Amino acid sequence: MFVDRVSVYVKAGDGGNGIVAYRREKYVPMGGPAGGDGGNGSDIVFEVDEGLNTLMDFRYKRHFKGKRGENGMSKTQHGKNADDLIIPVPPGTIVIDEDTDEVIADLIEHKQRAVIVKGGRGGRGNVRFATPKNPAPEIAENGEPGQERNIRVELKVIADVGLVGFPSVGKSTLLSVVSAAKPKIADYHFTTLAPNLGVVDTGDQRSFVMADLPGLIEGASEGVGLGHQFLRHVERTRLIVHVIDMAAIEGRDPYEDYITINEELREYNEKLIQLPQIIVANKMEMPDAPENLNIFKEKLNEDVRVFEVSALTRQGLKEVMYAIADMLDQIPKFQPEVDDIEKTVVYRHHKQEDDFHITRNPDGSFVLHGSKLEKLFKMTDLTRDESAQRFARQMRGMGIDEALRKRGAKDGDTIHLLDFEFEFIE
Repeated sequence: MFVDRVSVYVKAGDGGNGIVAYRREKYVPMGGPAGGDGGNGSDIVFEVDEGLNTLMDFRYKRHFKGKRGENGMSKTQHGKNADDLIIPVPPGTIVIDEDTDEVIADLIEHKQRAVIVKGGRGGRGNVRFATPKNPAPEIAENGEPGQERNIRVELKVIADVGLVGFPSVGKSTLLSVVSAAKPKIADYHFTTLAPNLGVVDTGDQRSFVMADLPGLIEGASEGVGLGHQFLRHVERTRLIVHVIDMAAIEGRDPYEDYITINEELREYNEKLIQLPQIIVANKMEMPDAPENLNIFKEKLNEDVRVFEVSALTRQGLKEVMYAIADMLDQIPKFQPEVDDIEKTVVYRHHKQEDDFHITRNPDGSFVLHGSKLEKLFKMTDLTRDESAQRFARQMRGMGIDEALRKRGAKDGDTIHLLDFEFEFIE
């Protein structure tokens, strides 16, 4: 089964906790703090594997969670960092944040990597908090939570040549006779429901990848038929081979077919119509095909090469394959569009998120939330008084105390923060 679009949840590993420990050795009085830092959590990384051509693995596993870092140890020993979680993906994979529609990564080349979510840093041990005023602190941080995201993973097939055309014009048959690919072939529309790839060897030390793409119909750019499921894959091809049923077996005008398909390409993406294109006039073994071809050429005003072939009898196929190979020699390999950082620095505005928000429950209690505040809370070890007092000072420094007073908080009122509940004290 060909899978080219899937939604996935990814959660990087949390950092390991720092610890409170002291140096205790014979003849070393008041050895001081010796709690080590926790290790970093694992990143989740996508890596291109050219041996893959589908997102099938994501069909059965849609939740990925990285390992947390190791906790710190005594004698100021640092906890072990967790190994990154490497997930293989096929070339042509695009990763999009589902919440913001931001493109996180566009992966093209073999072994290319992208960090999708970053693991949390390890919490600091008490040795990090020692000061002349407090030389033996009982403060340690919990590990930072790892990033989490809902992402959409899409695949745009990377092939040198894309076969386009109406259903049943002979694209699958053409691919099956010029390569070792075995696409499904039958005498009904939309036999091909997903792209088929085949490697074509021209016999003169040249080869290229050809994709038999699902048949287009009028309105495909608006989602009719297989719609965008097909058109997404045309974007990555270097050359378009437009296959036309010149025998007009289904009663359509070959020239109208040509105009309609090109219009759908233009409607979907203006750049597609600018790709190099050749026309393959197929089914030339049929009686009416030569006459239809002459009419077609009279109507064709564009400078596009037309090749007469019969995929059934294999007439003219070698000439077409040589011509395709010659054209590909002149067309550069696909490269994703990236900003030239040496010439241009692109600044993007990111709205500053508030440190905290205050809301009220129906029972009159106050609720605190906000990503920065919640991260600080999760990294606080509330089992130790000094850590709890430090968190209270951090909240005061963020202006939370004053904001609660302005919202009407009084001594003894209940405050909620995640699953924790405490009292507001003046």
